[in-house]
Amino acid sequence: QVQLVESGGGLVQAGGSLRLSCAASGRTFSRYGLGWFRQAPGKEREFVATISRSGDSTVYADSVKGRFTISRDNAKNTVYLQMNSLKPEDTAVYYCAATAAVGIIISPTPYGYWGQGTQVTVSS
Repeated sequence: QVQLVESGGGLVQAGGSLRLSCAASGRTFSRYGLGWFRQAPGKEREFVATISRSGDSTVYADSVKGRFTISRDNAKNTVYLQMNSLKPEDTAVYYCAATAAVGIIISPTPYGYWGQGTQVTVSS
């Protein structure tokens, strides 16, 4: 069982930066792949980034590639999403998620554990 709690969301102007954190409970954090997803009003939840169990593999959605960086600290049971050069279209509720599935997973379905979400609003 893994419980996830996001923090770090807020209101920022276009071009600004935010760093989201997601703290996990449990002693088996390093056994889970981790991902960030987002959902804007009226839209489906979409993949943002994912990181492997060891942290040596990452994948990003094309829309955030080069601007966002996912990382994890297994000693602190925490995954991060550094978001730079933010755009108004990045406005959404951001969720972190954990999966026990092996490999890089970009579909939300295999993620069995989800946080409550944190709002990110980018003003133009």
